[in-house]
Order: sequence, then C-alpha cells, then structure tokens
Amino acid sequence: MNYQRILPEGWNNIETTVTLGEIDNAWQTGKIMQAKVTKCDSSYNLHVNLGNNIEGIIPREEVEAINTDNIGFPRPNICINKVNQYVQFKIKDVTEDKVILSRKSVGNEVIKWINNELQAGDIVNGIIKNIRPYGVFVEIGGGIVGLLHIEDISIARIKSPNERFNVGQKVKVMIKSIDRNLKRVILTYKELLGTWEDNIKEYQEGKTVTGIVRDVEKSKNGIFVELKPNLVGLAEYKENIEYGKPVNVYIKKIIPEKKKVKLVIV
Repeated sequence: MNYQRILPEGWNNIETTVTLGEIDNAWQTGKIMQAKVTKCDSSYNLHVNLGNNIEGIIPREEVEAINTDNIGFPRPNICINKVNQYVQFKIKDVTEDKVILSRKSVGNEVIKWINNELQAGDIVNGIIKNIRPYGVFVEIGGGIVGLLHIEDISIARIKSPNERFNVGQKVKVMIKSIDRNLKRVILTYKELLGTWEDNIKEYQEGKTVTGIVRDVEKSKNGIFVELKPNLVGLAEYKENIEYGKPVNVYIKKIIPEKKKVKLVIV
C-alpha cells in the first residue's frame, strides 16, 4: 500500500500532568495535554482532574473552537456532555490557586492544520466519539470530528458500525476528502486493512477455514462469508445460516484475475 504519509501523533497523545513542575513546563512549551473532565459547574466551566489532587478549569469560552455563539460561547449541552470524557487542552495560565486550561486553543490549532496541511490520503490518529447506524464520528484532534461512513469501514458488508468499533476506541483512519470551507472531513478505514492481494496470501484452495456470515442473497444464489474484513468469499447457498455467525468453509476456488473466492459451507 502506497500512502502519502502518516501524520505524527500530535494532539492524540495522552499526556496527563501530575505535578506542578510538569504543569509549568506544559505552560511554557505549549504542549498539548489530555485529562478527564470531572464536573461542569453552573456557569458551564469544565473542571479537569490533572492528577495529585490538582484541578484545572476550562472556562466556558475556552471549551470550543467551533459550534459557538456570536460571543464565542458553546451551548450548555456541549459543556455538560464533556463530563467523564477525556479532553485535550493547553495550559493558558497558572496562578497561586488556579490552573486555567484552554481546549479552544487546541481546536484552533487543528483547524489551522486542516486548512494548511491535511490532504486526502493522509493517515491520522483518531478517537471514536459517536456511533450511528450510518457511520462513525471520529475526533481527529481538538474537537474536530470527521465522519467515517459505514461503507468505508470494510469491504465486507456489515449491518452496524458497532460490529467494528466502540466509543472511546483509538483508531488510525485515512482522510478520504476535505471540504475546507465547511471544515468537513470524510474518513475511510478499509484502505488500511490491506488489498485483496494482501489478504488472500494466507489462504489456499482445498483448505477449510473459519469465516463470518455477512450477507445472504435473497435469490438464494449464495452466502457472502467474511474471511477477513477486506476479503469476502461467496459460498453456495445453505439453509438456516444466520448473519454474523461464524461458519467453517471449504475454499473451493480462488480466482485472482476476478478477485473472487468460491466457498462451500461445511
């Protein structure tokens, strides 16, 4: 696979401060940190656990770089929904009794990165933030989220993205397209799972292997069986075969020129 480049970890590294010295260093260097939100107060400021009984505060106006009103405030529900989640931030200020954090500054940095550097074909690190029937929302840094459509998850057809991912899971994804005006990023995952030629190497005609049932043709012409996420074979039709269940299949024929695998359920 010949991809353009793999971008550095950047804002997807988990760096949790645990001492005042580390906090001061992060403040001086502008290092991007990550820690867990413990509370959203009545003013919609976020309280963050920095470790060793040190609490940081993200003021409401520093919570978001996007999805804000005309004075830069995010909606209350955005703040509330951050509780018990890990967020990325920079140290904005340190006083005798407060450590002020900014998630917005990370978001602005990511927006600049998207506008100036990010390209289709780049591979980036992400975190699964939400799973819907039609796809997965992946944060690629600073609150910027890209959409991974269900058809771009794997060659094997799946009924739900939940079959592949969990909320909070770290993944590498490829940039499929970017709309810089709308700041919309479309992602793909299946390109990272290997080509048909890559995946077929470990399979041989005449062998019996285990696969997962992915689709049964209504015409009863056959049953699609996933051998690997990017390798699917067609098995002869058989009654009482259920979607998502593992089955043993005999590899009857491999046809490289057509990228097809003929199977028999045993």
